[in-house]
Amino acid sequence: MSDAEVILVNEKDEPVGVIEKMEAHRRGLLHRAFSVFLFNKKGDMLLQQRAYTKYHSGGLWSNACCSHPKPGEDLTSAVKRRLKEEMGIEASVRKIFDFVYRSEFEHGLLEYEFDHVFVGEYEGEINFDPSEVNQYTYKTMEEIEDSLGFHSQQQYTSWFSIAFPRIKEWWKNYFSDKNR
Repeated sequence: MSDAEVILVNEKDEPVGVIEKMEAHRRGLLHRAFSVFLFNKKGDMLLQQRAYTKYHSGGLWSNACCSHPKPGEDLTSAVKRRLKEEMGIEASVRKIFDFVYRSEFEHGLLEYEFDHVFVGEYEGEINFDPSEVNQYTYKTMEEIEDSLGFHSQQQYTSWFSIAFPRIKEWWKNYFSDKNR
């Protein structure tokens, strides 16, 4: 199996086949994906600016990592693999929810994903791959929320904008429980 293949799924995330990644995006076929949101101990979110050379959404800001599991690869292993490949880090993560979204992109590409959302904490050095990431930063939830209100289509990826309200709710509960 090629690294460039994705797992096609139905609306229940049941596998229905495998297809080359770019073909899935050209045809807008539903496939499995994941997004990772990492926070430092203060509760600030790690954001990455996607490399300008990415096949879609280049230069936009997004969560710490997002990708697709390889055929036959479990989600947690895929998340850990891609965190290491994209950001050069290892972090403990856990899944908190999933959602399906559909977005049109430049060059006639269509993203239709069953996205599994993982969260975790990370404090430490970041050695990102410049072919994946242009730069990174930590921002408070308030800073992100303010900038989403003004610049969501121009500054952030579509999946980040969709997932952010649910991440914010999780974050409020997690960090309030943690600080008790």
